[in-house]
Amino acid sequence: MPLSPNLTAALFMCLSMAGFTANDVIAKHLSASMNMGQVMLLRGLFATLFIAALAWHRGALRTPLLVFQPLVMLRVAGEALATITFLIALAQLPVANVAAVLQALPLAVTMGAALFFGEGVGWRRWLAIIAGFIGVAIIVRPGFEGFSAYSLLAFLTVCFAAMRDLVTKRIPHEVPTLLISTATAGTVTLCGLFLVGPMGGWVAPTGPDFMQLAIAAALLLVGYQFIIMAMRIGEISFVAPFRYTGLLWAIVLGVLVFNEVPDLPMMLGAAIIVASGLYTLYRERVVGRSMASTESIGPTMAPDGL
Repeated sequence: MPLSPNLTAALFMCLSMAGFTANDVIAKHLSASMNMGQVMLLRGLFATLFIAALAWHRGALRTPLLVFQPLVMLRVAGEALATITFLIALAQLPVANVAAVLQALPLAVTMGAALFFGEGVGWRRWLAIIAGFIGVAIIVRPGFEGFSAYSLLAFLTVCFAAMRDLVTKRIPHEVPTLLISTATAGTVTLCGLFLVGPMGGWVAPTGPDFMQLAIAAALLLVGYQFIIMAMRIGEISFVAPFRYTGLLWAIVLGVLVFNEVPDLPMMLGAAIIVASGLYTLYRERVVGRSMASTESIGPTMAPDGL
């Protein structure tokens, strides 16, 4: 019996999160043999090639000068900064910890939409946002044993990605999504080029390294495509909660690949963040219109560089 559109979309969202998480795991694995600047550069070359080819096939590159619109450039900058902070944090922290902090992104987008765009956010969602950031603090553990400054980079990733998503909401519709994605991937690649030296210099990659980089870039494209299909097929309020399966993938792959067993504070903080995010999505569904939290996982919000 065929699945309903919503269940099909939910499956696509789960596959998208699996693709993004597997891409992260490969990037972390490569950080043992090369610095993250080089990973950004080499993975970015593959990703830019794949995304540009898809954009050309769909006619998204016919008006390339649109990337110089201020909002597009600001979005690209936000994505590039988010990618840099994310990859540095990922190289130093367990995959699940970084993934758990990133689950606060919809909450940050909701807060930003209220503060900067005047979108209505009731007291219940404000409490959920506060609770979510308490969950982040539990994972980061500022001032306590087990604190790592790299956790703050994971939190900065949330801030930069929220800026990216909020700016995306204001980009004119005539700017093709794949054109933005191509520009973003290219910019992230250039950032990697400039960071190779400061992060430790060039290391000659091996054949297996190139194979892993190509697979990582392909997984990035897989994640991007499945999130688009999920948003087009299903109802956004139904599909949005399934983005949290990315945390489950991160925990499972972290244990299997790196033997990273999550500790109690990480699990507690992650549970609070996810519960807060799900409640926010529920409240937005009750309100009856698409709002910031659900829109933050739409096709135009796909994490091009992460």
